[in-house]
Amino acid sequence: MDTKKIIKGKRVLIVDDEEDILEFLTELLEACKLDRALSFEEGKALLERNFYHVAVLDIMGVRGYDLLEIARSKNIPAIMLTAHALSTENLKRSFKEGAAYYVPKDEINNIDVYVGDVIEATEKKKNVWLKWYERLSGFCDRRFGPKWKEEDPEFWNTLFKY
Repeated sequence: MDTKKIIKGKRVLIVDDEEDILEFLTELLEACKLDRALSFEEGKALLERNFYHVAVLDIMGVRGYDLLEIARSKNIPAIMLTAHALSTENLKRSFKEGAAYYVPKDEINNIDVYVGDVIEATEKKKNVWLKWYERLSGFCDRRFGPKWKEEDPEFWNTLFKY
């Protein structure tokens, strides 16, 4: 996958309450047409007014799940980005509430790749969670322990189905 080619010129919304994170994401996603928001209210207004190929939403600080609901109602795929809400429960919640991806801020350096995964999967009508599993299940093994999927194997098998 040629990430730069896939994301070039795509409209992306970034919502995070930390200015330094917004700045860093802006650098990492420089190939995209970006809108940025520091609060739930700003993010909500932009989601309601514009089309985006992808929205990158912090979970904590900007009411990310409320923004996810708005994005989903407008058929905008959303990447949930988190540091403080990093848990198997939030991973499951993100999927159940319609997120396209779940990214720990520890992996923020690869956000362009994840945005590319979501755009490519959306365009090809593929299950993006298969690509997520390929890229981030090793991180989850290290963070949550190698048995994190054993808590609810039926759920995880459904999520990672073709």
